[in-house]
Amino acid sequence: MSQPTVLIECFETGFRGPWQEWAVVAIDVLRATTTILTGIAQGRRCFSAESLDAAVCLASRMPDPLLVGELGGNMPYGFDLTNSPSLLAKRTDTHRPMLLLSTSGTALISAARDAEVVYAACLRNYRAQAEALVGRYERVALVGAGSRREFREEDQLCCAWIASELVAAGYAPIGDAAEIIERWRGAPLTSILGGKSARYLTETGQQSDLEFTLQHVDDLDCVAQLEGDELVGSSSRVAVHSGGVRVDV
Repeated sequence: MSQPTVLIECFETGFRGPWQEWAVVAIDVLRATTTILTGIAQGRRCFSAESLDAAVCLASRMPDPLLVGELGGNMPYGFDLTNSPSLLAKRTDTHRPMLLLSTSGTALISAARDAEVVYAACLRNYRAQAEALVGRYERVALVGAGSRREFREEDQLCCAWIASELVAAGYAPIGDAAEIIERWRGAPLTSILGGKSARYLTETGQQSDLEFTLQHVDDLDCVAQLEGDELVGSSSRVAVHSGGVRVDV
């Protein structure tokens, strides 16, 4: 049996397919995948849309959806909430299914849908995500969403942390994975504060999302797997595709 491998990529600068034989983990720490995992932690059903048109179409088939998202940093007309995990965490209407649209994160999730399996992950569940991958998939691609054609610091960090867990379990890093793992080895979480994503949130009065992200690390023992347009939550100790239940809209 060949040694399993782990690859680290950036969606906006080098996302290479086809991915049919890969387990793809989509990572957009600030903020899409953190918003998704926060919704799942609330017990919400969570859906992902690749475009505004797709979001409108999907929303028309959903009962009282909570429309969450941004395009180019702006909340689309008619949406309930911007792409904000901190604001989502404060809401109590958890019976409403969340439909998320974002500039990079949900576009990445949609682009990877032909993979063997697609997960959404963030710092909240990085250990749980690694645990769900080990021993189940031979080829793993950790893909940071990126922004403005840059592989942002927070996504590199999250990819590196998950990859480190996989390497410790016997996976071989390929491509630039070893270099990225080494770059972020021992780096403090606060190192992401100097990045452009963090500065953007601070400068636009959305620092609460940055603070939320820094305060919620490795606090969820669940994963989010794409099933159709829905991101289905499950314990990291049970493969979602074998133990989860898909419910169509």
